[in-house]
Amino acid sequence: MGKILETARLVLREMDMDDYDALYKVLADPSIMQHYPYAFDEEKVRGWIQRNMDRYDRDGFGLWAVCLKDSGEMIGDCGLTLQKIEGEMLPEIGYHIRADMQRKGYAKEAAAAVRDWAFANTSYPALYSYCKYTNAGSIKTAESIGMRFLKEYPDEANKITHVSVILRD
Repeated sequence: MGKILETARLVLREMDMDDYDALYKVLADPSIMQHYPYAFDEEKVRGWIQRNMDRYDRDGFGLWAVCLKDSGEMIGDCGLTLQKIEGEMLPEIGYHIRADMQRKGYAKEAAAAVRDWAFANTSYPALYSYCKYTNAGSIKTAESIGMRFLKEYPDEANKITHVSVILRD
């Protein structure tokens, strides 16, 4: 599994099924997934990994494993995906960090690296982050990497979806 990005404390790399146990600790945690319609079960975590492996092949990017540089331990995921935002497929920076590793700046560090990678390696004029309007932590992380509020709109999954954006220039 090749390294995609490296920061001061993190390595982001492609994930594979060997990452199941580490990712399960993130996506099956109800406290982390409280802003999703559900916490993940075993099948959904395996599907998440497979979808990202498919994205690497199809799009050249996806959500990558976020690993501590000093130990290699996977603590979450972060990357670029194409997501339907109010009916339009747009490039979105997403992130999930294990509960005991939150509030240490890892999501911000990983998301900033993904932002820089996306502007250097794609032609997208803007990058987005979207989440349930009550997800203050995710909104704060998006703002910490230079994103600004774009809009909120009603939708079935989130009731109200909050969208942040950063422009290339």
